[in-house]
Amino acid sequence: MKSKRFVEKAIEVKGMHCNSCVRNIENTISRLEGVKKLKASLEDGKVWVKFDPKKTSLNEIKKSINNLGYKTDLKTNGKENIGQGILYGLLPHIGCIAFVLASILGATFFTQLFKPLLMSKYFFYILIAISAIFATISSYFYLKRNGLLSEKGIRRSWKYLATMYSTTIGVNALFFLIIFPILTNVSAQKNIKTYEAASFGETLKISVDIPCSGHAPLITDELKKLQGINSVKFDFPNIFTISYDSTRITKDDILSLDIFKGFPAKVLSENSQEQIISTNNNVVAGSCGINGGCGCGIRR
Repeated sequence: MKSKRFVEKAIEVKGMHCNSCVRNIENTISRLEGVKKLKASLEDGKVWVKFDPKKTSLNEIKKSINNLGYKTDLKTNGKENIGQGILYGLLPHIGCIAFVLASILGATFFTQLFKPLLMSKYFFYILIAISAIFATISSYFYLKRNGLLSEKGIRRSWKYLATMYSTTIGVNALFFLIIFPILTNVSAQKNIKTYEAASFGETLKISVDIPCSGHAPLITDELKKLQGINSVKFDFPNIFTISYDSTRITKDDILSLDIFKGFPAKVLSENSQEQIISTNNNVVAGSCGINGGCGCGIRR
C-alpha cells in the first residue's frame, strides 16, 4: 500500500488579532511550493495546512509564518537576523581588516594593495553606505518574499528590520570603537626600534583629520617607517602620541610626511625629557644634561 502523498498538520500561531491577519497568513503560505490547502482560524489561534513533504516541510511553513511577524513554536528568525546583520556589518570592512593584518605581519604587498583605498577620505562613508545597502537589499527581498512590501507590512515586520539594522550598526561600532584602535596600536609597535644611545626623548601628540579609526593603521604604518620613531600610540577617535629620538628626527620631519598632505595633522602638545640608554639594556633617565657628576643621582 502506497503512503499518502500529502501530510496534514495543525500549527499553533500567536499574534493573530483580526481577519486581516488570517488573510495575510493564508495568502502567503498558500504560495509556498508543496502547500495544497490551508485554513487559518482566528478563534482557535491555529493554522491547518496540507502539504507535500517532498516539496516543503513543516519547519519551512512555520518559518514563513514567523517571518510574517507571528509566533509559532519554531524560534529561528532572531538568530538569522543577527547572523545576517553581523555578515553585512563585517563585509564592508574586509579591506580595512586586511590592511591592519598586513601591517602587523609586515606584508608589504597587501599593505600597498589596500593603501590606495584608505587614502580616500570618502572611503569611510562608502563603507557605511555599503553596510546600509546590504541590510536594505536583504530586508527588501524578505518583505517581497513574504508579501509585506507595503507600509503596513513594514510596520508588522518592525522586529525583523530592527534586529537587522541594529546588528549591522553594532558591528560597525565594534570595529570603529574597539577592534581598529586595538589592532592599530599592535601594528604601530611592529618593527619600531629603541636606539641604544644617549638622546633627548621627545613626545609629540597630534590630531589627524581621518574620517574614522579604520584609517588609523594607515597613519601609524607611515610613522613607523621613519628612523628615530620609538613608539606610536593611537587613541580614539584621531589622536596619535609619538615618541621619537630628537637626535635622529625632528618634529618638522614627522609633520612633513606625505600622508599628512591628504590627512592634515594638528599639534596638540609636545614635551621633551632627556633619556640615557645604556648599551647593556639598563635604561637610566633624568632631566640633567651635565656630563659630569652633579649630585642628581644619575649613573654615567
